Amino acid sequence: MGGASAVPNPSDAATRRERFLATDRYRAEREWNRYEGTPQRDLFRELRERFLRRHPGDGRWALDLGAGPGRFTPALGGPDARRVAVDLSREMLRFLPSGPVRVGRESVDRLIADALHAPFSPDRFGTVALMGNAVGFAGGDATRVLESAERLVSPGGTLIVEIAPGPGERARYLARLPPTAVGRLFEAPPRAILPRIVREGFVREPRRHRERGFQRLAATELLDRWRAPHWELRECAAIAPALGPDPDRIARIRPVPKAWAHLLEVEETLGREPARWPEAAAVLLAVRRVSGGHD
Repeated sequence: MGGASAVPNPSDAATRRERFLATDRYRAEREWNRYEGTPQRDLFRELRERFLRRHPGDGRWALDLGAGPGRFTPALGGPDARRVAVDLSREMLRFLPSGPVRVGRESVDRLIADALHAPFSPDRFGTVALMGNAVGFAGGDATRVLESAERLVSPGGTLIVEIAPGPGERARYLARLPPTAVGRLFEAPPRAILPRIVREGFVREPRRHRERGFQRLAATELLDRWRAPHWELRECAAIAPALGPDPDRIARIRPVPKAWAHLLEVEETLGREPARWPEAAAVLLAVRRVSGGHD
């Protein structure tokens, strides 16, 4: 699997584990706030939530591996699903039932555990999710984390994985328009906007910082892993390839509900194009387990 099959470095794994175990309340709240408070964060959150709700899985049990403060736990599974949040950090899990989503202790079971060794029997969950690039942060253990998640998916169930292949990109056409013009543009229907964006293409964002203990995986690596006979691709989508890195232009669209709805549709349509996956800052994949054994 390319980068995912790198030889694990025990000292790196120990350092990551210690960092997660040491997470305090401040860091839990900061993680929660990554997806609210600005129009840009709203866009990132809503695109993820919409993706999760398109893939509710099969069955009444949903598992959030590496759940953190539970930002996306409520969106997993169907409306009546029993949800389980697993994380190494006690403070992350303590934050989960008190967060603004009000998921409540009665609807989410919480367990302190490592995603590598989640203490559940195989084939247990109709939905299993690894959000927040939990696979990438596993470093050399990425393949083992994927294997752990895969074995927990029941036949007919869904596995959802978020990865971070690249630094992100933005649409050239939108970037050259003034923010006010972009706000007005998105009042037009998506079918009028999309050809202009596609015609001028995209520009890659620069890398902003050195990545320590961070594993970048390509969407194609995972798609190769999940080829038939045991898995079926349901959706693969980059998150916000057109305006993701552009908070000013996103802010101009946010106040107008019709324009905001059009932006979500445009971002989802573009995000499903394979050309948008290699440089994306985030890609979500949903695969269904076909009845039968694991590879």
